[in-house]
Amino acid sequence: MSDESSAPRPSGRARWRTSPPGWSVEGNEPDYRFTLANERTFLAWVRTALALIAGSVALVQLVPSFTVPGARRVLGVGVALAAAALAVVAYRRWVGNETAMRHAGPLPYSRMPAIVAILLAAAAVGVAVLAALK
Repeated sequence: MSDESSAPRPSGRARWRTSPPGWSVEGNEPDYRFTLANERTFLAWVRTALALIAGSVALVQLVPSFTVPGARRVLGVGVALAAAALAVVAYRRWVGNETAMRHAGPLPYSRMPAIVAILLAAAAVGVAVLAALK
């Protein structure tokens, strides 16, 4: 019978791949259905971020030039930065929800849906204004 505490612990890169994060061993293991639903929500936000990245590439490469010089590039970079921020916030939200479920607490409130909606509406208005100037 081997003692797990005497087994050598991986270090460096190997430890990063094999050791679970601290929050995942706290509290009680939630029902797997809730964990999988949380993961599906995270993946939906990541899918939205990927769509925003594709949209930023399309803005820069495929949209005809506007009368305002550099407008396509500014819009494209703004949308790409929004995609990066969305991916980071999606992960933080996933961890927060998972931690709350492990401690049988309420799920944390998120302004992410409202922020994404406002940013997309602002981008749509910006594109409409630029198209009208053409």
